[in-house]
Amino acid sequence: MYVFVLDTNRKPLDPCSPARARKLLKSGRASVFRRYPFTIIIHDLEVENCETSSHELKLDPGSKVTGIALLQKDKVIWGAELHHRGHQIKDALETRRAIRRSRRNRKTRYRQARFLNRTRPQGWLAPSLNHRVLTIMTWVKRLIKFVPINSLFLELVRFDTQKLNNPEISGKEYQQGTLYQYEVREYLLEKFSRSCAYCGVKNVPLEVEHIVPKSIGGSNRVSNLAIACRKCNQAKGNRNIEEFLSKKPDLLKKIKTQVKTPLKDASAVNSTRWVLYNSLKELNLPVLTGTGGQTKYNRTQQNLPKTHWLDAACVREVPRLKILVKKPLSIKAKGQGNRQLCRVNRYGFPCARPRQTYKNGFKTGDLAYATITNGKYIGTWFGRVLRLNKNRLEMRVNGLRISGSLDKFKKVYNKDGYDYSFV
Repeated sequence: MYVFVLDTNRKPLDPCSPARARKLLKSGRASVFRRYPFTIIIHDLEVENCETSSHELKLDPGSKVTGIALLQKDKVIWGAELHHRGHQIKDALETRRAIRRSRRNRKTRYRQARFLNRTRPQGWLAPSLNHRVLTIMTWVKRLIKFVPINSLFLELVRFDTQKLNNPEISGKEYQQGTLYQYEVREYLLEKFSRSCAYCGVKNVPLEVEHIVPKSIGGSNRVSNLAIACRKCNQAKGNRNIEEFLSKKPDLLKKIKTQVKTPLKDASAVNSTRWVLYNSLKELNLPVLTGTGGQTKYNRTQQNLPKTHWLDAACVREVPRLKILVKKPLSIKAKGQGNRQLCRVNRYGFPCARPRQTYKNGFKTGDLAYATITNGKYIGTWFGRVLRLNKNRLEMRVNGLRISGSLDKFKKVYNKDGYDYSFV
């Protein structure tokens, strides 16, 4: 993973290798400017005195995780996976809605319904969806400050639905091109969770299978396709699915329901794709787009593993890539804290005191080291801290709750709404 470099005036220079960054830090020519993403600032160099290379920032937006890759020509020099918290926002809004309704029902029974006097602006997105766009834009703008980026690449559509829904649209030259099978396979893999639809096995070669065989009138429509392992595909043969699963009625019902059910995650991506695209265009940088099938085709041709940040590196046309990143940065959105003054139990009644502010130099969400010298968890730990009171802090690491006095913690990074680690 390359290190970002700023000049004396905090203008971005070309990222450098970790070895080069260590030499600059040891010689005193540079100092640490930011820990995540790791950035150094040089004290005796300006952008006007040197040339910078062109860099490409590529994005693979997802419902839960967005892949980010930074390329310098054919080299992938930085990668990250941005984990969204849309489901947490949705749960919090539903809880707030239930509490508010319960309170109004208890205290204002005469209150008239208010469901016809609230309008939403054009292009409105649900908070859980809008969060994805805002979070991605936050990191794009942050990276532009640290790297001289010349162009942006975005996987705009996950699937080419025109190819999926009607393969007979305008002749074989369109729907059966190089990328057609990749579009269909990627869609089916997502729908059936990358496992065999009949036996559930994973991590084996999977084949596209016709639910109603073509020999008895089945079509190539995506609603008639499933993913199966070779053993199940051969065992089914040209039999109908009702005959093949006659002894497994529950599995038959599940598959029929799953075939008709749309992809929830794909719907979330489709709802935000144009909002994200238009937001990126406002940055006054060229924005180039690609499809999910094209991304998988590029990744398969280069024999790269299936990860979000490598998917981002393979968006649109790519040369033979040189991967210089061993461990990408994992960025998890944690929010800026809860504004709720008092917690409630599952019945909607208050169960805790209002939040308090302690002036001890720490905030909930700060990253810190904890050095524990006695007790069950002796050692040095790193993670996000939780304030207990004005004299004690707590840290949760891999499910463990490590607490101690204030003097045992050393803060290394102020809270910014994200949690960082390397995967």
